[in-house]
Amino acid sequence: MKKIQDFQKMKSDGQKISMVTCYDYVSATIANHSNVDAVLVGDSAAMVMHGFDTTINASLDMMAIHVGAVRRGAPDKFLIADMPFLAHRRGMKLTMEAVDALLKAGGEAIKIEGGEGQFDIISHIVESGVPVMGHLGLTPQSIHQLGGYKVQGRENSKATSLQNQAKELERAGIFALVLELVPSRLAEKITDTLSVPTIGIGAGPKTSGQVLVWQDVLGMNNGFNPKFLRKYLNGYELIANALNQFDADVKTQKFPSTEESF
Repeated sequence: MKKIQDFQKMKSDGQKISMVTCYDYVSATIANHSNVDAVLVGDSAAMVMHGFDTTINASLDMMAIHVGAVRRGAPDKFLIADMPFLAHRRGMKLTMEAVDALLKAGGEAIKIEGGEGQFDIISHIVESGVPVMGHLGLTPQSIHQLGGYKVQGRENSKATSLQNQAKELERAGIFALVLELVPSRLAEKITDTLSVPTIGIGAGPKTSGQVLVWQDVLGMNNGFNPKFLRKYLNGYELIANALNQFDADVKTQKFPSTEESF
């Protein structure tokens, strides 16, 4: 099982970090027996598991349920839990109650989106003994402010801002930083500037590691084909074919057979 110190060592040793976003017990049991280094329970559960249009609908209760399910399925993996929308923006008391709930559900660290306005909050959480992963670039909780799902940091001023925020997050005490949908060269610059590892999604090959959503890796959504995604399985077609075969076997009375009956 990976410990928080292993992430820094992996970056220092030039060893890439793999992370998968996972939401349920069955998937977590498979991830637990894989070689991936860490599991993130993302607030994208609101979209992937519950059908909402954005991550904004993820509540603390929803996240705690998913964190608990994944923890039970993947007891041997380092588990990071997403702080849901506004959970850390309602005052320090409620912030720490949210952190407490996610850790008691099974998280070993939390992830907080954004830079500006988060530095003091992150410092307080870290000083309280809780590891925090940062997240810059496309931050889905701010999708309405960002104006859609698009690459961040193309303009020089915004690239400089992201670099500065990354350094401030490191000073605040994060142990790693997710970079989502940022130009490869900018991601490389940020990675080289920080002592903590970066985990990319749509941020090119020069980050310290990569993260993808479980369902995306397995090709479960035919309609989701962003440039940054590599599908390692055509899960949609495989599962649909299996269901159709079951349907055919039932209707032609091939299932159940005598051997499958009591």
